[in-house]
Amino acid sequence: MKTQFTRLRGMPDLLPSTIAPWQRLETAVRHAMRAYGYGEMRTPLIERTSLFKRSIGEATDIVEKEMYTFIDRKDESLSLRPENTAGCVRAAIENGLLQPGSVNRIWYNGPMFRYERPQLGRQRQFFQVGAEVYGLSGAAIEAELILLSARLWRELGIIESLTLEINTLGDRDDRAAYREKLVAYFKANQSRLDDDSLRRLERNPLRILDSKNADLQELIGQAPALRDSLSAASVEHFEQLRELLSASGIDAHENPRLVRGLDYYSHTVFEWTTDQLGSQSAVCAGGRYDGLLEQLGASNMPGVGWAFGMERVIALMDKLGKTPEAHKPDVFVIASSDVSPADSLALAEAVRELLPNGSVLHNTASGSLKSQFRKADKSGAALAVIIGSDELSSELVTIKPLHGGAEQTTIPRKLMGETLSFFLD
Repeated sequence: MKTQFTRLRGMPDLLPSTIAPWQRLETAVRHAMRAYGYGEMRTPLIERTSLFKRSIGEATDIVEKEMYTFIDRKDESLSLRPENTAGCVRAAIENGLLQPGSVNRIWYNGPMFRYERPQLGRQRQFFQVGAEVYGLSGAAIEAELILLSARLWRELGIIESLTLEINTLGDRDDRAAYREKLVAYFKANQSRLDDDSLRRLERNPLRILDSKNADLQELIGQAPALRDSLSAASVEHFEQLRELLSASGIDAHENPRLVRGLDYYSHTVFEWTTDQLGSQSAVCAGGRYDGLLEQLGASNMPGVGWAFGMERVIALMDKLGKTPEAHKPDVFVIASSDVSPADSLALAEAVRELLPNGSVLHNTASGSLKSQFRKADKSGAALAVIIGSDELSSELVTIKPLHGGAEQTTIPRKLMGETLSFFLD
């Protein structure tokens, strides 16, 4: 009995019949990134585990519970990347991109890996798109990144179902002062905390604010507000962002409990959320991470960025009826049995030359004209281009519309381009 291999749980196959929305989203991303002058970066799927421990934080769920980590043949701990901000910063430092006074706008797209319970919009292998900027510290670049994401949502037709939530975490001194207040508050209510929150209390107390435990929401709602620990400079930075977004027509809602799940954020954090996907409300998230670049070995250089999971955006597109139909070919080339395979292939290539942006299927297997027409109909092609020995010797072809009832026509080969354009336009 033959062994049948199956895919790993949470790592789905993307089939030709379901790939259309992915291609639509990828095209929209490339258009938006080009419009804002961002350059694409591609980094390895595997990095040293220490990179993620240093950047994301050892007390985060990602590092403690979710990474795919293994020991290689040289006894070094490696991990499949769970996110790509750290990898992009590592690549920028290693390749000398972060020179004093330089500004780098980059974007990426690729698979990430986290060991989580698979559900709608969240898989163990998921595809993430991100945009990062190194070298600019003001609120204006944060506003630009948010505008970039908003342009993408508009192009996809989903912006009306998204809400922008923003918050500020202040600088390092602000968070240190706030941390003392927060730890004192939660220690006074320690008996009400769950195991995850108790674990975070000493190592990363701000993460308690991000808990999804319904039993903790009242306690969290009464916790000290970070806003009360902010310096005047931090408040001014946040107000500038609010003013820039308002002037740009972006409606932003302040969420004082928005802290994000990664240790490297400071000052502005934001999320685009939706009420269309159940509990998976966050569609895109990001913020400023000024300390990360220095933490990973660069000079003190500011950084800011965002990322979204493609699965979740595609799920929202599907929910809103914005998913494109599966791709169908434009032309199906059919040849009678008395035409040689070489001549049939040559005709298909000639059609492709005339339709550089089109899609042309060629029936490379032998079969009757009737069976070939059945295949052409099943493919969904708009036209059939047909050749027999008589047409071949006379340099003619027959073009038959496969939908709509229009009559087929036999024309000289030299008129094939304009005839195809007539039927397909």
